[in-house]
Amino acid sequence: MSEYLLKYADARGQIKQEVVDGGSEGEIREKYSSQGFLVYSIKPKGKFDALTTATGGKQKKINLEKFLIFNSQFVTLIRAGLPILKSLDLLATRLTDAKLSPIVTAVRDEVKIGTSLSDAFSKQNVFPPVYVTSVLAGEKSGSLIEVLDRYIAYQKMTLAVKKKLLVSLMYPCLLILLVLALVAFLIAYVVPQFSELYKTMDAQLPIMTVWLIAFGEVAQNYIWWGLAIGLGGAIGFFFWSRTDHAQELIDRMIMRTPLAGEIWIKYQVAQFSRVLSTLLLGGIPLVQALETAGNSVGTKLLGKALTGVRQSVREGNTLSDSLKETKLFPALSIDMIEVGESTGALPSMLASVAEFYEDDVQTKLAAALSLIEPGIMVFMGVFVAFVLVALYLPIFSLSDVAGGR
Repeated sequence: MSEYLLKYADARGQIKQEVVDGGSEGEIREKYSSQGFLVYSIKPKGKFDALTTATGGKQKKINLEKFLIFNSQFVTLIRAGLPILKSLDLLATRLTDAKLSPIVTAVRDEVKIGTSLSDAFSKQNVFPPVYVTSVLAGEKSGSLIEVLDRYIAYQKMTLAVKKKLLVSLMYPCLLILLVLALVAFLIAYVVPQFSELYKTMDAQLPIMTVWLIAFGEVAQNYIWWGLAIGLGGAIGFFFWSRTDHAQELIDRMIMRTPLAGEIWIKYQVAQFSRVLSTLLLGGIPLVQALETAGNSVGTKLLGKALTGVRQSVREGNTLSDSLKETKLFPALSIDMIEVGESTGALPSMLASVAEFYEDDVQTKLAAALSLIEPGIMVFMGVFVAFVLVALYLPIFSLSDVAGGR
């Protein structure tokens, strides 16, 4: 008998995790399934502990674009009539991704010894929770192809939204880098050159020139210290921001930021709605779907709030009322979800919520960037004008004095 870490949902929808004894994973799965439990995963306890220690309890990541290609090929092979094991065998030897290929090979090996497909994916600890749960739903309902099709559609939509956001942010980031490079060049190189020139002249310099030269000398003398402190601060902030407390604090600060906070929360609501809609369409019960969706969101603050939402729904409250209690979701999203619940069309209404807020985020982001870009150009123009006037004003003053003589 060996010890296994079992994760399952009971008849009331409560998620439980416990260590059980059994001869094999298949035996434990059959025992709990026959009792009406929905088994999520079964892992050898020693293997699970080692994996958790090695990864720090964090899930590793895979390339989502290459994972999308794998799923498209996987569904095509199954739809063509190939058995799951044969499909995995073909894909494992033909994948070009050096990281994904050995993982798919490990999944194939697990399926070959009798492990269910969802449990085989779960054991790798690299696949998104929404994917593993979707595969589980497909296995239970006998509609694996349809469930994977919905996941592929969800993944395509998510990647498209992320790409649009990245493209929108690329130009402003490039402008900011150019402005910083220009400022550094003027302060660290141009200003010291004029400073040496004016030291050879016995003339009264304008106050703005004095300030600029003093700032340039300080910057030149302490630039390496400044870079070292900045780099050390960035490294320290990076490690601090990975803690749960820091991530929640950062989330709250972002939420309170004008405009950026509104865009941020709407993007998170869109992502959550998209995941929850996909899971519900795949046949996952609401409580279990909320757990997976809560684990899939990229923010600690919202994930913590969704834990309370799941408990509230389990106690018999509606999803809309439970989400309203978090005070994080926009009022319009609550109203739309309430309508979806009352009409029995919650999955499709959640998809509509996701589409609405994805479009709204792109519109508001484009509007914000249209204001940021001119602001950057104005700042650059004003700064360059100030530097030029401050540096050349003494020369003009000396020319006027010489001409008067």
